[in-house]
Amino acid sequence: MKCLLSTLIFTPWLGALLLALTPRLSPKTSRGLALLFSLSTLGLAALAWANFNPAAIGYQFTEQYAWISGLQVSYHLGLDGLSLTLVLLTGLIAPTALLASWKIERDPRLFSLLFLFLQGAALGVFLALDFFPWFIFWELSLVPAFFLIKLWGGPGAGRAAYQFVVYTIGGSVFMLLAFAALFAAAGTFDFVELAALAQNGSLAAKIGGPTLGVIFLGVLLGLAVKVPLYPCHTWLPSTYAEAPTGASMFLTGVMSKMGVYGFFRILWPLFPAQLSAAAPVLSALAVAGIVLGAFAAMAQTDLKRMVAYSSINHVSYCLLALFAVAGAGLLHPAAATAALSGAVLQMFNHGLSASALFFCVGILENRSGGLRGLHDFGGVRTAAPIFAGFCGVALFSSLGLPGLNGFVGEFLIFRGVFGLAPWAAAISCLGLFATAYFLLTFWQRVFHGPLGAGVSRFRDLNALEIATLVPTTALMFILGVWPQALVSIFNPLVTAWTVLLP
Repeated sequence: MKCLLSTLIFTPWLGALLLALTPRLSPKTSRGLALLFSLSTLGLAALAWANFNPAAIGYQFTEQYAWISGLQVSYHLGLDGLSLTLVLLTGLIAPTALLASWKIERDPRLFSLLFLFLQGAALGVFLALDFFPWFIFWELSLVPAFFLIKLWGGPGAGRAAYQFVVYTIGGSVFMLLAFAALFAAAGTFDFVELAALAQNGSLAAKIGGPTLGVIFLGVLLGLAVKVPLYPCHTWLPSTYAEAPTGASMFLTGVMSKMGVYGFFRILWPLFPAQLSAAAPVLSALAVAGIVLGAFAAMAQTDLKRMVAYSSINHVSYCLLALFAVAGAGLLHPAAATAALSGAVLQMFNHGLSASALFFCVGILENRSGGLRGLHDFGGVRTAAPIFAGFCGVALFSSLGLPGLNGFVGEFLIFRGVFGLAPWAAAISCLGLFATAYFLLTFWQRVFHGPLGAGVSRFRDLNALEIATLVPTTALMFILGVWPQALVSIFNPLVTAWTVLLP
């Protein structure tokens, strides 16, 4: 188990290297190898889960080696309940996204290579505990994502890909400058050491309150663009809409969680006082993302853009929970624990439902010759009942129907936020109503009524497509009735987080 975490990161990269060195592989073999390495990563994630001790607060399976001694940089990896949850999510979404991309005809070897590279970089973000390697993984994830969008995306893919990179790199510049200033004062890039300095007050004493506030804003901006937090969201709808189906699944299922993860891993322990002071403003921005994201989705006729705006809405719930706890959690520890548990659970839940929805929209688009408008379909339930069943589960999971996974996460978030920031929870209910409206509209317009022009020759799911949807759909039901299977991983950690409050 000594090198388990490194093996997790580098297994998909090894697959990418193998594909790069064998240019004459057939398309079928390229796809098969990529799927094999991606599934191997899922197996390693399951191994980490099987040997993980949730009761042990702190990082497990740690690896730390000196890297750049002059800069006090180390290759430092570690796993806790939060990162394990997202490693499991990455291990699950990646192979399903590859299966969803199975029929890509244009250079499937290169597509598979880039996708494996993206998977490894995302895992590095969730496991690195030193800013230097963490930032490298963070930036490396942009490269394959850019090419996946630009080369295999829709008609507007070029502009969307450049917009995605410019926004993200722009935010990253501020974050890099902030950590450079942090290193100049503290002499370390290590997240664990920086968190310890922040908790005993040494960090603020060395840097000074105003300067530390500026550094906080720099890190905040970099993470806010990645999530994205309103109003840094403008790049997301076009990027998700133009990306190929498999890339959209990974972008919404995993990469959007990288930003939220950064809020928990970096802002929460390193800047508790600053986060607490900014909590009312940040809570208002999260509420804006919830409400405006839902209403923007309701206004869309492009199904892919509708799901993209829905992602802004759902991810904002996770941030609202964090900000509400940062603002008032110390006064209400039970509510704080509920809100934070709901946020972590909802990250996983949204990854399942949103990636499944993007896959379903991709099926509609492929079956209809490129149509994906709300009014282009009708009666799909009659022509493809199996497909309607799977898509319905994903829709109602996103809606938060009791018995499915989405309900538990949202319930815990609202349970906590109502006790911490009642005004934010009350206004956010508008987002719930709008979400219910546009998701039910999606269901009614696409699957019911008379057969539309796009359904004239619509065929039901084949075996490959069913295999793609079965894992995520099964988990929607399992976590809907037995959320403890996942909550037990991170609940002790979440309970301990409240001590980070100033």
